[in-house]
Amino acid sequence: MTEQKKPPYGIIAILFTGAFVTIFTQTLLNIALPRIMADLEVSASTVQWLVTGYMLVNGILIPASAFFIQRYSNRSVFILAMTLFSLGTLLAGVAPAFSVLLAGRMIQASGAALMMPLLMNVILAAFPVEKRGSAMGVFGLVMVVAPAIGPTLSGYIVEHYSWRVLFFIILPVALISLGLGIFKLKNLTVQNRNISLDKLSIIFSSIGFGGILYGFSSAGTMGWDNPAVYGTIAIGIVSLVVFVFRQLKLKEPLLEVRIYKYPMFALSSVISIALSMSMFSAMILMPIYVQTIKGISPIESGLLMLPGALAMGFMSPVTGRLFDKFGAKVLAIPGLAIVVFTTYLFSQLSLETTYLEIMAIYTARMFGISMVMMPVMTNGLNTLPMKSYPHGTAINNTLQQVAGAIGSAFLITVMNTRAESAGKELAASGAAPETIMNNAMLEGINYSFFVSMFIALFALVLALFIQKPNRVATEAEKDIVYQQKEVTE
Repeated sequence: MTEQKKPPYGIIAILFTGAFVTIFTQTLLNIALPRIMADLEVSASTVQWLVTGYMLVNGILIPASAFFIQRYSNRSVFILAMTLFSLGTLLAGVAPAFSVLLAGRMIQASGAALMMPLLMNVILAAFPVEKRGSAMGVFGLVMVVAPAIGPTLSGYIVEHYSWRVLFFIILPVALISLGLGIFKLKNLTVQNRNISLDKLSIIFSSIGFGGILYGFSSAGTMGWDNPAVYGTIAIGIVSLVVFVFRQLKLKEPLLEVRIYKYPMFALSSVISIALSMSMFSAMILMPIYVQTIKGISPIESGLLMLPGALAMGFMSPVTGRLFDKFGAKVLAIPGLAIVVFTTYLFSQLSLETTYLEIMAIYTARMFGISMVMMPVMTNGLNTLPMKSYPHGTAINNTLQQVAGAIGSAFLITVMNTRAESAGKELAASGAAPETIMNNAMLEGINYSFFVSMFIALFALVLALFIQKPNRVATEAEKDIVYQQKEVTE
């Protein structure tokens, strides 16, 4: 084995292709749900499982990704992930009934859950600390652009073709990526550690993360007083506590929670959670505002958000290079300041706010987020020893899923509560029913954005304490990075 000084860009390109198509699928069905409801004759609460089920499988399997990445080579994990994803895509495309479509969607999710942690670990292993920002910036581009294109493309296709075309468009890309993985992908690092999978940890992890995700995801439709909501959340929290204590006792834990003893990783994790919760406020509340109150069509609402997502995607590689040069703090503080200010502007929406004004504020907000998300996450991961990378990436990805679900449910609840009280006040004043509905919902949306602003402000305060890692890799770690088996350019 010889030292491989140049990162294996060919291998990383194959992994990026697989990651793009799997992340792209996360938001692909959102706009198609009404058409699927009509075609397969299911209710709104039933069809929502295509989104909730996908999120649940991700939340359950991402914690286990640390085991797979440590136990098996990157080639084996990639082939498994893309095989599952391709099978799920095919099954969903030909599904004769909703149950088959849901099964295909969840098989898709089982493959997608392994891809992001796998790609992040390969980047961490392939690039030295001083160049990881640029690589993670490109990864950030994939993370942002893929789900951003999903709703826009979906809206166009569903308007002109069958929703099944959505699956048949991505299937060839998935199969090409799988073929490249089988015939071209080589092992970057040979870990193959002889570790065992703790079954009880898998059970507690699945019940814990699955219960919390399901409970918070269902709160918006079922209500917080529904036993299925607060019951699953309570069971999830208890299971998660048991899971954490079990990890502290195991010699080979499923998730190494002890990595929170590294202050910068812990700090980056909390900032990422707060930012994810704040970011989801716009992703959830904006479609409600522009479609329900402003009367803008689904396709136009998707296009409204596209410039912001593209700006974020364009900036991700740039902020990655700036991170390598200046560190995370220099980017995070102005970035979060932009997020706080633009979120405040969203809390001042009115019935007269124009389409272009909304687009401009949303684009500026996403620009600010692009300066924070990947730099802060990379800064935290850089403080960890190499053996903890799989655990760090698994924890980050899991917490982002959970934070997204909790943030969405919490802010929807804030919106509904405020809208209900505002509606009663307007009704008492003798306003017309249509005026009451629009103004009450607008008041709820504005108040929810105002609460979201304080979540972003909390992240901004934490960013003041970010420090650049001063950890020098040991010789043993350097050997692991560069001892690559059968790497070919």
